[in-house]
Amino acid sequence: MTEAATVASVQARTFTITVNDLPVPLSEHRLDGAQIKAAAIAAGVPIQPDFVLSRVLPDGKQEIVTDDQVISVHQGEAFWAIPGDDNS
Repeated sequence: MTEAATVASVQARTFTITVNDLPVPLSEHRLDGAQIKAAAIAAGVPIQPDFVLSRVLPDGKQEIVTDDQVISVHQGEAFWAIPGDDNS
């Protein structure tokens, strides 16, 4: 397989979600919360690894995704990552 064919093959398997309304490309559909945040940081989303991640559900409600919780992620899904409460 040529380099161009390899790049095209990888791009064909890539899909996009949003984190804080910014696009985040992914190539895996089963990820944990920490992996989703790491991908968002790599894509330039201004968040930190310790932010709380939540998935936006179809009814507009949000469901928290913990760092070690593996979920199925799909094209076009929306997530929010916000600083956690610091009650110290």
